[in-house]
Amino acid sequence: MEKKRILSDRLFPTGCLAELVPFESGASRATACGYVDRMRYAAVGDSFSEGLGDELPDGSQRGWADLVAAGLPGDDVRYANFAVRGRLLRPIVEEQLEAALTLSPAPTLISLNGGGNDMMRPGTDTAALLTLIDRAVQRVVDAGIRLVVVAGPNPSQRLPFGGSIDRKGEIITSATADLAARHGVEFVDVFHDEEIRRPPYWSADRLHLNAAGHQRAAGLVLSGLGYAQAAHMVDPGPAEPRRLRDEARYYREHVLPWVQRRLQGKSSGDNRSGKYVTWTPIKA
Repeated sequence: MEKKRILSDRLFPTGCLAELVPFESGASRATACGYVDRMRYAAVGDSFSEGLGDELPDGSQRGWADLVAAGLPGDDVRYANFAVRGRLLRPIVEEQLEAALTLSPAPTLISLNGGGNDMMRPGTDTAALLTLIDRAVQRVVDAGIRLVVVAGPNPSQRLPFGGSIDRKGEIITSATADLAARHGVEFVDVFHDEEIRRPPYWSADRLHLNAAGHQRAAGLVLSGLGYAQAAHMVDPGPAEPRRLRDEARYYREHVLPWVQRRLQGKSSGDNRSGKYVTWTPIKA
């Protein structure tokens, strides 16, 4: 039986030169050498990565990260998701990412998203957010783990004070793209995807994607990772009416509760933890 050895949890026949070639996005660099990929994917972030808005019949949240895990190649994919709704970027970097990095065995892929909740608050320190992102990226790079940084979708067109969110998002997304390029990691820009900005991709709260939106985001991420995947699109249907009573209900059901939580110093993610904090098998 031919000798083999494990290198970064990938199995290569001894002497295969493919193990000396830097890994490139989506490349099957060692297929000819009997490459066996044991992929382990961990997601960190806020409600976007948790999957809020893509609710299953049992009440659980699915979301784009779950769909990415299901779309990764291999018949032995493992998945963890530490994302929690309402989380600010600092605890995402200092708590969730550190928890992901301590998983055993270590992840082979991590997705990082965050900052959306920070941008919704007044006085956002964009420089401090970018410093946190840079620290997180360096941490994963130093660990030798493949990283994809995902800029979340832009909800600003239909939100109160959306202009402020849009301006902050433009600054952070552009700087994060440059940062990712400098570190040599993948960056998926959902923020500037024009298709996903249309109303049919959004939940009733206008802040979180619905099932169709999460499907499109998953397609964008899988494509960004180099795996063939058509980004999901929906029929736009008729133009959405903006009736006064609908707007009043929206403010009553979604905006006012958010304002009340802010005034009380509470978060929708209080007393919540990630939905998969240990490795969970994904069936091919």
